[in-house]
Amino acid sequence: MAQKEYTPLHQQVKELVTEDTQPLRELLQKVMQETLEAEMDKLLGAERYERTSMRTGYRSGYYERTLITRVGPIELRVPQDRDGRFSTEIFERYQRSEKALVSALAEMYVQGVSTRKVTEITEALCGQSFSASTISRINKTLDAELAAFANRPLEEEYPYLILDARYEKVREDGVVRPQAVLVALGVNGDGRRCVLAVEIANRESTTSWRDLLLQLKERGLRGVEFVVSDDHEGLKQAIAQTLPEAVWQRCYVHFLRNALDHLPRKADDDCLTELRWLYGRRDLDEARQDLAAWLS
Repeated sequence: MAQKEYTPLHQQVKELVTEDTQPLRELLQKVMQETLEAEMDKLLGAERYERTSMRTGYRSGYYERTLITRVGPIELRVPQDRDGRFSTEIFERYQRSEKALVSALAEMYVQGVSTRKVTEITEALCGQSFSASTISRINKTLDAELAAFANRPLEEEYPYLILDARYEKVREDGVVRPQAVLVALGVNGDGRRCVLAVEIANRESTTSWRDLLLQLKERGLRGVEFVVSDDHEGLKQAIAQTLPEAVWQRCYVHFLRNALDHLPRKADDDCLTELRWLYGRRDLDEARQDLAAWLS
């Protein structure tokens, strides 16, 4: 069942998004390009093609620059102005805070784009703040980029599917409410884990999980042989309805967590070690024998 406290799932999804370098590289390229454009707009006092008496100069094309990052090389077009006044610290500042910036972009995929996050990133990149309209424009660009990634076609088979949820506080119509964040992780034939979907729902239910799984199938999810989840009844029903050919197994971590709820607190460590050991048995008969020996 989804936890209303911080759970390892949140960090796990962030780490998996970071491992999938292509979408992060595209998102990073978009952020840095938009920040460069915003810097030039601020220097000139006007956006491109904008007619205003506040303008202090004019653009004069671009030059290309490749930036090597932890998610791969990205190509950037650095703007120039006619008077040669434009200069940027974005490349040097990026190198000093690369890890934190990449982590922030991964966080956007998990929790969504926000004005605060974009403001923090742009200020870290260039050491200055931008107008609300500029931040809003960058937000819209990133929203579109993340939407494209979230709805991308699934072009390979994922024999293994891991499903879980957590609760986050979400502002909706000016009111902050807890909502379920449904997460689907796929494991392909090479053993590589990928984030397939992160969706918001009012609560965990058969309907919400069924809708998520049907969306995944519409995007191309196929070849699922084995599904792992917690013991949530609505989730199990949704799996049976949408993936009847797949074998379901209760999540090992959730099982251990639930088992400890029925044990004295002082016995947690010893019992957890024994339960993990039993899970490592080769077959059911061996597990039964070891369990009988443990209980005797």
